[in-house]
Amino acid sequence: MIDSNINFPSQAVSDLEKLSEDYGLKVAKAIKTEWFSGITSRFDGNINNYHHLRLYARGEQPIQKYKNELSINGDLSYLNLDWKPVPIIPKFVDIVVNGMSQRNYEIKAFSQDQFGVSKRTEYMESILRDMRSRAFNDLVKQTFDIDLYNNPPETLPDSEEELALHMQLNYKQAVELAEEQAINTLMENSDYDLVRRRCLYDLTVLGISATKTTFDWNDGAKVKYVDPANLVYSYTESPYFDDIYYIGEVKNIPINELVKEFEELTEQDIKEILDTSGQTTHRQANYRTDHDKNKVQVLYFNYKTHMNNVYKLKKLGSGAEKVIEKDDTFNPPVENMEGDFSRLEKAVECIYEGVYIIGSDRLLRWKMMDNMMRSDSNFGVAKMNYQIVAPRMYKGKVESLVSRITGFADMIQLTHLKLQQV
Repeated sequence: MIDSNINFPSQAVSDLEKLSEDYGLKVAKAIKTEWFSGITSRFDGNINNYHHLRLYARGEQPIQKYKNELSINGDLSYLNLDWKPVPIIPKFVDIVVNGMSQRNYEIKAFSQDQFGVSKRTEYMESILRDMRSRAFNDLVKQTFDIDLYNNPPETLPDSEEELALHMQLNYKQAVELAEEQAINTLMENSDYDLVRRRCLYDLTVLGISATKTTFDWNDGAKVKYVDPANLVYSYTESPYFDDIYYIGEVKNIPINELVKEFEELTEQDIKEILDTSGQTTHRQANYRTDHDKNKVQVLYFNYKTHMNNVYKLKKLGSGAEKVIEKDDTFNPPVENMEGDFSRLEKAVECIYEGVYIIGSDRLLRWKMMDNMMRSDSNFGVAKMNYQIVAPRMYKGKVESLVSRITGFADMIQLTHLKLQQV
């Protein structure tokens, strides 16, 4: 149930106001209200539900429900049974995850720029010329000992079908090889195979998986695993989460790691964070064992909005035009305007990133993202650095393979216990 009292700040404000820390704090508090308010918060509900599914996937589900079925007014003194759950579901989870993991693929890069296409076309035409003049070239070679081939004759295809296959399998430009090597190196440095396997396991058990793309000048670009139980996001009915306007991840971070990331924090700031966070921090689920006074709950989040690219278009005396970049407050008067200039503007999506300490209501970072992912075909659309998918989601509710077969596992377990009883 979504709280109707959630108030996100208006997006119909200037870019300067959106950059202000006060605006970012309003966004963070609205996210907190939606996910962490109430006796049974939405965040707690996800944590408990995903923990329940993971126990079933491991064959370690709670046995109290089975005891309640077999007890007589709560009395189990007459039963001498082995209550250990029968591991029914883990077998099917392993089969499904291993089946998806074995669908391997290789990275293939093809240059689409004009230079790459012309180079590929030139190479293909040279092979066609050699193929069509093969008899003449062989005769000249035999008679005059002159080699007219542009390519080694032993590697020439016998037909145009073989030529098409040769271009797909064997022909590679240096830039294509470099691109493939760069992508493979990026994936190896990110432990992509391990991250991919964890995501496949989450899809099978929870019905949702997530990764995060990060970039810094020291480690470069990396793909990191994200636990779906720690996610917060705006309501969506899309299984690919392509229409959300905010997304975040909750982490329990030791205070020393927080200080390393935010070096501007003073000793007084650290003391206030620890005091307020220890008093009001969001409660953890009962199964969690990472309660630590030296850890704080930190929300890393992205917020999607728009920005106005505003330019001043000025006509020069020579007849040329000059474009000068301005902020979105630039608004030239229409009447009595000195000089011949006008305003050009275009609205594009942009992403703001923030870091918010949940317990102390303190915003540590709020800025426009430095490296926004954009598509070449649609530069006005920005992509968040979280990628989420939930293939069987309906009306915001996530369904998984394990959630559909827990009922059968319970029936098998009860049958097993009743056979022991008999």
